[in-house]
Amino acid sequence: ADLALPVLPSSPLWIKHVDEQGRPYYYSADGSRSEWELPKVRSVPTLPPPLSSLCVWPCLHVMMTSLFVSLQPSEKCGILNVTKITEHGKKVRKNWTSSWTVLQGSLLIFAKGQGVGTSWFGGSQSKPEFTVDLRGGSIEWASKDKSSKKHVIEVKTHQSTELLIQSENDGVINDWYRALMDTISTHAWESDEAIEEDMPESPGAEKQDKEKEQRDSKKSRAMKSSTSMDASDNKKTRIKLKKFLTRRPTLQTVRDKGYIKDQVFGCSLSDLCQRENTSVPSFVTMCIDHVENNALNVDGLYRVSGNLAVIQKLRFAVNHDEKVNLEEGKWEDIHVTTGALKMFFRELPEPLFTYGLFHDFVNSIKIPDYKQRVQSIKERVKQLPKPNQDTMQVLFKHLRRVIDHGEENRMTTQSVAIVFGPTLLRPETETWNMAVHMVYQNQIVELILLEYEGIFR
Repeated sequence: ADLALPVLPSSPLWIKHVDEQGRPYYYSADGSRSEWELPKVRSVPTLPPPLSSLCVWPCLHVMMTSLFVSLQPSEKCGILNVTKITEHGKKVRKNWTSSWTVLQGSLLIFAKGQGVGTSWFGGSQSKPEFTVDLRGGSIEWASKDKSSKKHVIEVKTHQSTELLIQSENDGVINDWYRALMDTISTHAWESDEAIEEDMPESPGAEKQDKEKEQRDSKKSRAMKSSTSMDASDNKKTRIKLKKFLTRRPTLQTVRDKGYIKDQVFGCSLSDLCQRENTSVPSFVTMCIDHVENNALNVDGLYRVSGNLAVIQKLRFAVNHDEKVNLEEGKWEDIHVTTGALKMFFRELPEPLFTYGLFHDFVNSIKIPDYKQRVQSIKERVKQLPKPNQDTMQVLFKHLRRVIDHGEENRMTTQSVAIVFGPTLLRPETETWNMAVHMVYQNQIVELILLEYEGIFR
């Protein structure tokens, strides 16, 4: 792919590709626009020598030394399995492919492959196949009749296109579900006019409708005389949109009116406990009581994953103040309960072991002398907020009971620590030594399990 540098500092960066029929086209580096011809501007200052290619690292902020190039990083990216099931309201045949997927702003971008290393565009093997605008769209967990695969999300767009995205890893697909839901919620207040105005057109869509392109081209030539009038109308539209967006209610106002209710999953531990007037969330105690009364002898307790779709239904019920009874038949699989409990801790805005104390816990676990190590961990636990301390004590007491039934459920101290280590504590910013952190996370949880009585005495 060739790189077309912007001619002004405020101009977007354009990248040149050739479609399957050999026709060249250009798309902006952020994936929001595509054009058959490179857009022109009135003033062209002296340019630096052209670059022949560009490699962008996704999920990292990339700043190029050129005065003219600045790329915005993607919000989320990774490899997912994807297939369309309808396009512009028409059903299409399912064709599952593995795609490098990038979530940037309100756009979900799919490429044929990750290319060399980590770039999601810039190589002939990694150009975007298609782009989906999530504004005005919706997502939900796909039903069995849509796909027999596990962990499948169904995405419906404003333009009547439906697709399925899937991953074999339940943690990965969970993260994508939350990210997509957050994106759709963030853009929920945008009007239909704004969506239509900003919707990028992909060369792929134009190729599928050549006759429409030719008609539009003739119409465009016929309407050149009214360009100034159109520009005036566009300006008025932008002013109206600006007024609409500035008048939209704040999140707090919507919450105060009761349109948005405070949730359990994803809520701060201190806020949740304050709302429930307790030091341990009621959902945590409910799950623990259910497991201890019914399933301490179940093989692979907490290690085996439950049905993700059912776990999400339980999460939805809890978040919407439904009276949940875990003894009901629809929640009969104990791995659904344990999976929901792990998800609750995973979705805390700040983990049970707070961000501020993460490196202190890591330094404590590195102490060579065992007694000093235990004492240091105990001191760190005492520094945690009271809801975190009390919830941690209840959880670890429960996990000790799970380990006591290890001959039946085959869950040892080490295996429990491996499951809960990354769930309960993590650094605020992931770095290159993530694998090293994971070792320390497991060791910290394992030590607290082994020295429970001394630490919480």
